[in-house]
Amino acid sequence: MQFPIVDFSQKINYRTELFAGLTVAMTMIPESLAFAILAGLPPLTGLYAAFIMGIVTAIFGGRPGMVSGGAGATIIVLISLIQSHGVEYLFATVLLAGMLQIGVGILKFGKFIRLVPESVMYGFVNGLAVVIFISQLKQFKTLENGREVWLSGNKLYVMLALVLFGILIVVGTTKITKKIPAALVSILLLFGLVHFFQIDTQRVGDIASISGQFPPFHIPQVPINWETLQTIFPYAVIMAGVGLIESLLTLNVADELTNSTGKPNQECIAQGSANVLNGLFTGMGGCAMIAQTFVNISAGSRTRFAGIIGAITILCVILFASPVVEKIPMAALTGVMLVVSFTTFNWGSLRIYKKMPSSDFFIMVIVASITIFMHNLAFAVLTGVVLSALVFAWESAKRIRAKKFVDPEGVKHYRIFGPLFFASVSAFNEKFDLENDPLEVVIDFKESRISDLSAIDAIHKLTARYEEKGKKIRLINLNGESRKKLQRAKKLIKIDFEH
Repeated sequence: MQFPIVDFSQKINYRTELFAGLTVAMTMIPESLAFAILAGLPPLTGLYAAFIMGIVTAIFGGRPGMVSGGAGATIIVLISLIQSHGVEYLFATVLLAGMLQIGVGILKFGKFIRLVPESVMYGFVNGLAVVIFISQLKQFKTLENGREVWLSGNKLYVMLALVLFGILIVVGTTKITKKIPAALVSILLLFGLVHFFQIDTQRVGDIASISGQFPPFHIPQVPINWETLQTIFPYAVIMAGVGLIESLLTLNVADELTNSTGKPNQECIAQGSANVLNGLFTGMGGCAMIAQTFVNISAGSRTRFAGIIGAITILCVILFASPVVEKIPMAALTGVMLVVSFTTFNWGSLRIYKKMPSSDFFIMVIVASITIFMHNLAFAVLTGVVLSALVFAWESAKRIRAKKFVDPEGVKHYRIFGPLFFASVSAFNEKFDLENDPLEVVIDFKESRISDLSAIDAIHKLTARYEEKGKKIRLINLNGESRKKLQRAKKLIKIDFEH
């Protein structure tokens, strides 16, 4: 498997990539800090994850333009483990989850992301846009007596004015030029405004200090025994699954935005490798971050440089520039993320809802609702895929039909149309006239196929019922896969078919 760092077949706009990378770094820092603090971890574990995930996936990931970091989707599923067993078990779990993700990529299971229907993608993206919007509302709250309360008075008015001004800067800059990322312009202008006029508002440094050292090498201090594996393995599986689902869906969305094709299996290996390093260098782990990916792509990035620059910027901030970055007003980042929320939402899906099948619209709403209210992206996507599969099975089951005729030799023919599988077995059995059929019956599968064990069992039982009446069934025009299924089952069933 090849891991290209840069695609030299396309012209690279280094200025655009530089600005895009700086913008991504500025939006990743507060989010990584917030999720680390939410999980009860040292703030630097979030920043270490942002740097490690960012640099590894930018260089070796499945497509240019994607951004990975210390995402909330993966750390949220580990909070209970952290609370019960401590941070060392977190590092061991992240390490194991990374190994599992590498295994998925080596076995080439990443291709199964193609099974996610468009309705599920719409629901996922729209739900995530709402989650991004809601997550920014916490910036309008403050702590009083140990509990969160909404801002009021001058502090609220200042925050609203700065956020609105930041949004206007982003929108206005986008209309004037696309050569400079509008989000970065907004962050820099608001930083200058707040600093010059000494405006009293919350800054990045008010969340936590981000000064530190290079991520230290650290082997997780956990007992190496069966009991430890029993403890961390379920969490590792969930984290690996959540991380890959979010990463591969982000890859799909990036593909659509850039009209290009990524490599899912390569992305799985890159994500897994980054998480292995997180477990060994005190990072909290992570996955692809769809909001930052949108920021990166909308800023004009189309290569791996922006991701590399963003990750290196985060490391430089940790080592050298924390005093400056800690003074960036949160209002600037909130305004950027609100614009990202608006642009992430697929407004076209609302305009065409009357034209799409009602089942697809229902699935889209279900996926979006689970994403919004449960914040469990993996569960939302899996639910959508299962519902879509059930709808497909139901619709396919209704399509099975049979054309019947008797040939000059008195043999009754049933030409079957549509797949024979568990959901269509009942309708299939209703097509046959057991009492009135002649002594020989032929079932023609030229326009059908035998899909599963239920189909084989249905034919076996149908053959047995005809034999009880002294009649014979013969199957013709089976495709290769159907013949193989029957051949493998011949010791258990009695069916006459052409070889």
